[in-house]
Amino acid sequence: MSTTTLSNTETAPTPAPQTAARRVEFVAPRVNLHQQGDAYILEAEMPGVDRSGVEVTVDDGKLTLIGRRKVDEQASQPLYRERARADYRRVFDLDPSIDTSSITAKVEQGLLTVRLQKAESAKPRKITVS
Repeated sequence: MSTTTLSNTETAPTPAPQTAARRVEFVAPRVNLHQQGDAYILEAEMPGVDRSGVEVTVDDGKLTLIGRRKVDEQASQPLYRERARADYRRVFDLDPSIDTSSITAKVEQGLLTVRLQKAESAKPRKITVS
């Protein structure tokens, strides 16, 4: 896979609008990318996110991954916190060799897996010589 097939378009997390009940910020999830046959597999770590909190969109050649964690509704006051309350967001530029109509996604135990299928025109083919 060339570096132009999928490239990160964000250099820093982008804060979301604030609400009175909860200030929401985004952090970039860690990702792995590997090739599997005629597809690329993108895995993004989103601990604390289930299927209902995941949003995967493709628009204007950009793949956007968003994961929203459930809000902890406990009435206790935290004394010490290392885990961020931020949600996840990452945006990638897609190469035209990706068939955007066949992108699939699933999430299991906080790992979002996105399958990016190559377009038929981008797949290698054998030319018959006459």
